[in-house]
Amino acid sequence: MVRFPNVQTLVLWIVLLGTGSAHAQTVSPDDTARVLAGMQPSAGSPLAALTQDPSWQRHAKFFDNAFGQLEQRQLSKIRAWADTNLAAPRPTMFYFFSGPDFLYADAFHSKATTYVMAALEPTGPVPDLTRLPRGGIGSALAYVEHSLQSILSFSFFITKQMKTDLHEGDVNGTLPILYVFLARSGKTIHTVELVWLDDNGAVHGSNEQSKSNATRGARISFAGSDGVEKTLYYFSTDLSNSGVKSSGFLKFCEPLAPGNSLLKSASYLLHSGNFSVVRSWLLKNSATIVQDDSGVPLASFDSRAWRFFPFGRYAGPIEKFPSMYQERYADLFDRAQPLDFGIGYRWRTRESNVLLAVRLPAAEATSSAEAMLPAEPVTQAARPRRGPRPPEPIPAYPRRQRSGFWFWPGW
Repeated sequence: MVRFPNVQTLVLWIVLLGTGSAHAQTVSPDDTARVLAGMQPSAGSPLAALTQDPSWQRHAKFFDNAFGQLEQRQLSKIRAWADTNLAAPRPTMFYFFSGPDFLYADAFHSKATTYVMAALEPTGPVPDLTRLPRGGIGSALAYVEHSLQSILSFSFFITKQMKTDLHEGDVNGTLPILYVFLARSGKTIHTVELVWLDDNGAVHGSNEQSKSNATRGARISFAGSDGVEKTLYYFSTDLSNSGVKSSGFLKFCEPLAPGNSLLKSASYLLHSGNFSVVRSWLLKNSATIVQDDSGVPLASFDSRAWRFFPFGRYAGPIEKFPSMYQERYADLFDRAQPLDFGIGYRWRTRESNVLLAVRLPAAEATSSAEAMLPAEPVTQAARPRRGPRPPEPIPAYPRRQRSGFWFWPGW
């Protein structure tokens, strides 16, 4: 026998049982996104009944508070920084090693009309809340909250946790997270479709037959408050040399270039010779690169093709990446401008670094904007710098939990 915890939940599922099958095809992706984000769906939506569930109401209050704090602490300041420093935005922005982090893609590059995001994390199915089992909304919302705990606290996803988080529950993959970020960024989702890429980079719908190893992803059309139609592509793909050479991903990206690129909390993968193909591609096809020190190593930039604008403080890599200290990066940041927000692994406000690299117009005709380097760049061991002592590395996990969510003391 099914036991309902209270009368409200019983009434809720009577309503859903009566309307779910008839209206499953009429539930808009925007309403689904708003419910997952703790926001009221449109009037008359078949999902409106879900908002009467106590677990959804708790979820909505929690997200109102969490995203409100994030807006004040980081996102509004990032948008102000971008408005001041990114004077000539390109229509396309590339965000490799992104996970489902549309939140920061939009904050840094709100004027883009095409977003291309790529990472290993799976896309998952298109979320359908009408197919949840009885009482399933609570677990679905718990999945969303748990998946977002690190990025709302630190500004980045923890890859190891994501490998587990995005495979669990009736609502899974990156799409629910993208939905939440789109809704909480004030976007209206119009269409969502699963897609795949052939070897030439052409996009195909999920209804077309594909190879078993095809690069898969999603295409989302949406608009902001200004009504401008935009497109977000998310692809689940391997960005290592062997991965990009055997997929059509970079061929898909080429017609969209040159674009503005974002790299943060990228595990220093672009410092490795095993990611030299995508590193060279970014340097050749980016008009600007906004990154922290975990992105393209400074030694890979051809100084004749790029101009650098450092912001914040370079305190060196965190303890997990001790060999990734860059002496030239430290010298560059001796002349850095102030930064009033935190980003990346050094996520505290006065410990973060942002490098804006702008490709010079004369370099657009060159074949590459990457310096000629050995296949495996040589990195130096971490060592003390003159001046203030670098802060202690951040712990791997937060120190305490508040309201079912991780927060650091003092926030």
